[in-house]
Amino acid sequence: MKIFKNVFFTLLLMGFLTPFLVLGYFLVGEDYDISSLKEYKPSLTTRFYDKNGEKIANIFEGEHRYYAEFNEIPPRAIEALLAIEDTTFFEHPGINVDAIFRAIIKDIKAGGLVEGASTITQQLVKNRLLSREKKISRKIKELIYALKVEMALTKEEILERYLNEIYFGHGYYGIKTAADGYFHKKLGDLTLKEMALLVGLPKAPSTYAPTKNYEISMGRANRVIARMYALGWIDEDTYNDALLESPQVFDDTLTQNSAPFIVDEVLRRAAEFGIEDIKSGGYEIYTTIDMRLQAAARDSLKKAYDMSVKRIESYIENDKRRVASNPDLEVQLDINTSILNGALVSLDSKTGDILALVGSVDYQKSSYNRATQGRRQPGSAFKPFVYQVAIDLGYSGATELIDISRTYTYEKNGEELKWQPKNYEKNYRGLLTLREALVHSRNLATINLVNDIGLSALLKEFRKFGIANLPPDLSIALGSITLSPLELAKYYTSFANGGIQVEPHLIRYIDKGTTTIYEKAERTRFITEETQAYIMTTILQDVIKKGTGRRANVKGIELAGKTGTTNNNIDGWFAGYSPTIETVVWFGNDDNTPMHRRETGGKIAAPAFAMFYEELLGLYPQIQRKFEKPDGVMEVNINGNPEFFSDISKPPRVEAEVNSQEMLLF
Repeated sequence: MKIFKNVFFTLLLMGFLTPFLVLGYFLVGEDYDISSLKEYKPSLTTRFYDKNGEKIANIFEGEHRYYAEFNEIPPRAIEALLAIEDTTFFEHPGINVDAIFRAIIKDIKAGGLVEGASTITQQLVKNRLLSREKKISRKIKELIYALKVEMALTKEEILERYLNEIYFGHGYYGIKTAADGYFHKKLGDLTLKEMALLVGLPKAPSTYAPTKNYEISMGRANRVIARMYALGWIDEDTYNDALLESPQVFDDTLTQNSAPFIVDEVLRRAAEFGIEDIKSGGYEIYTTIDMRLQAAARDSLKKAYDMSVKRIESYIENDKRRVASNPDLEVQLDINTSILNGALVSLDSKTGDILALVGSVDYQKSSYNRATQGRRQPGSAFKPFVYQVAIDLGYSGATELIDISRTYTYEKNGEELKWQPKNYEKNYRGLLTLREALVHSRNLATINLVNDIGLSALLKEFRKFGIANLPPDLSIALGSITLSPLELAKYYTSFANGGIQVEPHLIRYIDKGTTTIYEKAERTRFITEETQAYIMTTILQDVIKKGTGRRANVKGIELAGKTGTTNNNIDGWFAGYSPTIETVVWFGNDDNTPMHRRETGGKIAAPAFAMFYEELLGLYPQIQRKFEKPDGVMEVNINGNPEFFSDISKPPRVEAEVNSQEMLLF
């Protein structure tokens, strides 16, 4: 009796009364809203690319989907789809009556609703507007919707929406997404076999998924190709060639996020570009990042970290042995290396394009971006700004400074306090040149230089760098300000770019469809004359050649830079540059406790800098390797050593007269 009822109602409703029911529902029934298909705006994936067009990541909410306009979809893909799903698509009005009757016969044999008769239009309606439950009432609604959609949209528009809406397995929605995910190809580059594989997936995405069931998926694709051949849509040679093909299939993660710090930083800044739907708006974000240098930065930072941890563990073991033999010895033994972390940022000195940005030693353990959000004291890495001001005021590398100790008194909360700064080496040199003072990072000479310039005059001159929140006291000479590595990198372009400071950029441009909604605008600030910046560069070159930054030296390329180590070895920095690329490295404990007392910027950060440039040379051996001396710089031999001067920083009169025969003008 039950089987008889199923058959009866199937025949009655699907075979005889459906046209009348459809007409009645359409004319006087409920309002069947198809606006979500007429104004089709699905959630779309945002894609990130590096400067060379290499994909960095996919970011999406809910469904991972790239959108394909109809003219992007190859005609062969359309033919393959119609061959297997809806051969008479361009002839029927949304409902295929012949298919309905074939389904009725199968339902009769099965004693229930087991066979569908859905056209592509009906499948689109079912996916976008209805549930998947197998009820006659839903089927009738599906028919009504299908007719209404066919009246509102062209066949091409229906196909476009279908191929963007439908699920292709593996988390891929839409044929463009599936082509990229499974084959790493654009739609126009797909082979016939690949197209056949894709259009065969929607019927049973899990069963036919090529990443899990490759042979089953190939069998389904071959049936699609055989159907095309049977219909006369492809010739025999095309048919045979397609059957023999075995496409390579990739099993990627959906996000493919190979640079999470970059993606996180862009997402954090999205509001600055007026983007509120960054995860669902289908944007294409072209960054300034070079993924090869990003990998080099990540590797270099990790290697330097591992070296430091190994050193610290060795130090602690040695200290334990010393304490065991001398219990009265006061040595820090409770050092926790798990809180040690680092950051590295590298940029093009001329354009400000950020080429690499790594915010921690291991993103999986800590996603906090210390390169952009971590603000720490730069210590002696800040000294070049003091010395640049001096050089711009007429000082030169040969100017003599006083390296002696002084005691300073100041008042805090009504109490008179004393400050007695020291050199890192705990000694004094008396008189030494400005070049020697910076090369060997002499604290006392730097403070005395500030006194010589005048603190108020120095702070006034600092305005040209655009540095905010400068402490109005002598501690500024030792880098008591707080900066992120990216901020320090920005200010260092003042030296690296010949006296012109450049604003760093992470994004080149952002597209949405065919519209560019953001494009970077270069912002620069004049700091000093090129001759004066070059004089600073020659001093910072000596920092690496024979000063505190010797571990940053790399054979085959000229480098300039400065170490930085804050009080109690809390922070270790190296900021430097080649003729074209600038890099800042920071290491420190996340809780602001001291690193080991032997870990300095020169020991922990400078090696990371060097390893990065070694990899850089391997990747780009053609880059500029020597600094260019600008016109107007005079090279003078003083006491057997070259020194550099300009019309502003003039050579000492006595030495110049003694060595005038050795003066070279450029």
